[in-house]
Amino acid sequence: MPASAAALPISPGDQAVLRRWANAAQAPATLVQRSKILLLAAEGVANSEIAERLGVSRPTVIAWRKRYAGEGLTGQLSDRPRRGRPQTVRRDRRAEILAITLIPPPEVLGVTHWSSRLLGAALGISHSTVARVWAEHDVKPWQTETFKFSTDPQLEARVRDVVGLYLDPPAHAIVLCVDEKSQIQALERTPLRPLAPGSVERRTHDDVRHGTTTLFAALEVATGQVTDACHPRHRHGGFLDFLKLVARADPRRQLHVVLDNDATHQHAKVQAWLASHARIHLHFTPTDASWLNLVEVVFAIIQRQALRRGDFASVDELMAAIRRFCDGWNQRCHSFTWTKDADQILTKRKRQTTSTNH
Repeated sequence: MPASAAALPISPGDQAVLRRWANAAQAPATLVQRSKILLLAAEGVANSEIAERLGVSRPTVIAWRKRYAGEGLTGQLSDRPRRGRPQTVRRDRRAEILAITLIPPPEVLGVTHWSSRLLGAALGISHSTVARVWAEHDVKPWQTETFKFSTDPQLEARVRDVVGLYLDPPAHAIVLCVDEKSQIQALERTPLRPLAPGSVERRTHDDVRHGTTTLFAALEVATGQVTDACHPRHRHGGFLDFLKLVARADPRRQLHVVLDNDATHQHAKVQAWLASHARIHLHFTPTDASWLNLVEVVFAIIQRQALRRGDFASVDELMAAIRRFCDGWNQRCHSFTWTKDADQILTKRKRQTTSTNH
């Protein structure tokens, strides 16, 4: 059996840190391994035995003992920068690669954006050199994202109104986020191959369509509770029926309802009913700003967890699945916390608009 080495002197505080790193489920494997090396070294375990236990070489154990003795936990046991091969592409050449990347390719190429191979061929350099320059500057020509700016003339006032409700709701009142998810399809799927070790669930693209439904939902911001109702079509009558349902649930409380500018929400019959129910106050989100309505988060969860992989032979089965999900959600729900104030949102929008214009 290997002779014990001199115990590496590690302070109790550093040992506590090393134990936390060694047991961390999400820590990098190298950090876990190096922490275990030092903990064993602190116990006086021989270098060769540490190497055998942890599957590393003896020189590696010795190197980390020396590094701790000289530097402690500086740098969280990360690798030191390595010299590597010196850059062979001049700074001005690298700037040229970046500059050309940021402009559209010539029409003769018939492409919308550069690939590393196309740009490399055009400049007479290797595609790996182009890829390295892109990585250094975090440039990804192959990716694209979509966005849309609201042109609502009441943008600022509506943002402040809705965000103010989230951050500082009126006392003894209920804040509800209301909207509808229309045209939800009842899709009957083809037989699938179920989840198995080493294999994800698989299905074909085939399906049979059995009609659609419209889901009306109201999210109570303070609790996360959801009130739901399905209607055959997206009409003002269905919205009005849903408003009455929501109002009956809390007949004595002031209701502040956040919703968008859909025509069904502003129909004359809806407005007439609201005029006779003064305790219900509507707060409209700006146009093209559905993300400001928290019920959209619930719609996304329903789509992801109950509908996307659902198998429905009829609209009735689809509606039953939606009700089942909402019932289950209300058993485990949680409140939704809005984190950004109106000034932060409006400042970010102004910054994005300015950068786009330039």
